[in-house]
Amino acid sequence: MALSVSSAKFSSGVEDDKTKDEFGFPKFVVMGHRGFGMNMLQSPDEKMKSIKENSILSFNVAADFPIDFVEFDVQVTRDGCPVIFHDIFIFTQEKGVITEKRVTEMPLHEFLSYGPQKDGANVKPMFRKTKDGRIFEWNVVKDDPLCTLQDAFVKVKRSVGFNIELKFDDNTVYGEEALRQTLGNILKVVNEHAENRPIIFSSFHPDAALLIRNMQISYPVFFLTNGGCEIYKDVRRNSFDEAIKICKEGGLQGIVSEVKAILRTPNAVQRVQDSKLSLISYGQLNNAVEVIYLQYLMGVEGVIVDMVKEISEAIASISVRKKEDEEEDDGRKSMIMFGEERTKVKISKDEIAFLTKFAPKLLQQ
Repeated sequence: MALSVSSAKFSSGVEDDKTKDEFGFPKFVVMGHRGFGMNMLQSPDEKMKSIKENSILSFNVAADFPIDFVEFDVQVTRDGCPVIFHDIFIFTQEKGVITEKRVTEMPLHEFLSYGPQKDGANVKPMFRKTKDGRIFEWNVVKDDPLCTLQDAFVKVKRSVGFNIELKFDDNTVYGEEALRQTLGNILKVVNEHAENRPIIFSSFHPDAALLIRNMQISYPVFFLTNGGCEIYKDVRRNSFDEAIKICKEGGLQGIVSEVKAILRTPNAVQRVQDSKLSLISYGQLNNAVEVIYLQYLMGVEGVIVDMVKEISEAIASISVRKKEDEEEDDGRKSMIMFGEERTKVKISKDEIAFLTKFAPKLLQQ
């Protein structure tokens, strides 16, 4: 049975500043990465090529498991339609030659013409370029057409919330007016179709995250960071301290961090909590149950995962010790809610030390 995601703090409006400042997930949350998991076409693991990522099919399959949100990437086409697609460029093959086109430079009808169509045709087969420059045909076991943000609101099961990542090109400089127009198009669809579905916004782009917070107060906004695992020209993207600073100055509700950054600097979790911010994580290490459990003990509030079935079922089966079952000690405590019961989980210093000593080995994998 899926864990409940309903909460007053995910309502369609924020009652007052106090409610906004005290935002927190009502339970440990599990989010499906791009639905049922991202596609890694170069991977020998067939699970990474089972269902087309960021598709209605992927979202609905993920919703059949005990997860709380699906996470997906939104860009806006040239004619102002928010669409769901991760990569900045779409690749196809024309007369034996691989061609590319930027998603935001094409109209909606052209975007939707790529990949499988509703009538079964596939005139423009899709390809994908990896970070190291290799190109793979986008072949998955269960394919599905590209979709718009409105499609997701209408067709995805209402049992899951949406973590809407506002996607922008790292190599493009955006002015405020361009950002405002893009975000306005996205907000229009959200406001018209969200109803009572839980929604959070997230973005790696500092100005986009700050602006979406300025443009609305109905939904929480999280700043995405890899915590220094990669270095960018914009220093605001390069550390936990910068991420915390952005959130506090802009009134954001939390941080989504690469899990490696959390394991490398475990004290960052406490710094985030001291700043009254929520913290969730993403990254390939989140496909290991042991890493999820370690974060759970450390006080991370949720995880974005690719192995939706395995991780969600493992999390749902975790048993916790109630406070009254243990004698008081100096161990650290964290608050997690399973179902409708809120319990204190007592974590001793020895337990944390035992688990964190394996973090360097995990980071080498």
